[in-house]
Amino acid sequence: MYQPETYGLALLFMIVSMLCWGSWANSMKLCPGYRFQLLYWDYVIGLIAGAVLWGVTLGSVGNVGRSFFADIAHTGIHPILLAMAGGAIFNIANLLLVAAIDIAGLAVAFPVGIGLALIVGAVSTYIISPKGNPFLLFGGIALVIAAIVFDALAYRLRETEHAAMSRRGIIISLIAGLLMGTFYPFVSKAMTVEAAPGPYAALLFFALGVAVCAIPVNFFFMRFPLDGREPASMHDYWKARGSWHFWGAMGGAIWCTGAMANFVASQAHIVGPTVSYSIGQGATMISACWGVFVWHEFSAAPARSKTILKWMFLFFVCGLIAVACAPIF
Repeated sequence: MYQPETYGLALLFMIVSMLCWGSWANSMKLCPGYRFQLLYWDYVIGLIAGAVLWGVTLGSVGNVGRSFFADIAHTGIHPILLAMAGGAIFNIANLLLVAAIDIAGLAVAFPVGIGLALIVGAVSTYIISPKGNPFLLFGGIALVIAAIVFDALAYRLRETEHAAMSRRGIIISLIAGLLMGTFYPFVSKAMTVEAAPGPYAALLFFALGVAVCAIPVNFFFMRFPLDGREPASMHDYWKARGSWHFWGAMGGAIWCTGAMANFVASQAHIVGPTVSYSIGQGATMISACWGVFVWHEFSAAPARSKTILKWMFLFFVCGLIAVACAPIF
């Protein structure tokens, strides 16, 4: 399998992870009228397809470790269950996150939810594998916390006339963030125990965990939608436009590409899972850029709200730079 052998290449993988994780949710914006509960089935299909594709390509070349299929055959039951458990936790968190995006928009749900996930995930993975300068690492995370606070303030100013919906979107984002921060330690642990898989095989087991969990959980959210609308029906799924199915699957494939890059970078000796996960969750910054500059979610917001957003971006950038420098110093 392919594994980056220098910090520069590993950093490139982490940047790809950040870009993909911060961009996949645009697939929802490209499917107006398509309920996110229905789009999520296409997302899961794209996720599994992406895991297989990366496994038979990058996972089957290079001179490091075993090839993709040999790795699958070698993996023990314990690491498989750990990776699938990580996928199941991620699935619930992601369903809550897409519900929050549907309610509050990209510029809000991602910074609040994924920002909190960064804090929870970074601390927990550092406990498992303490790599990187702790002052730079946790100093950067502190700056991210400040950015989350600025984003919440900007959202509050934007939604002064819809306080109830504002509270619902933020609460769902916070719950999603708490869960999103707990899935990564399971995957990281799966790649370090006895008979552990490499990152490409771990990604496939993770994707299977997402799919298995999605069947009961997404059907539950179809029956009891969090956005307050009427229940969604599978009949509407089969009637949806072909382009909607395509973009839903692309969203899953894009997120999977980010996960592949992140899992691979986390196994680079100089990086470690904490730094890899933390930089990957800079996706918050990317998604906020999409929401503000492309989808114009704050176009009608007051000037004070836009000023606060500028501070949010500044603190996020400084925080991510600090985290990126943690393995070097």
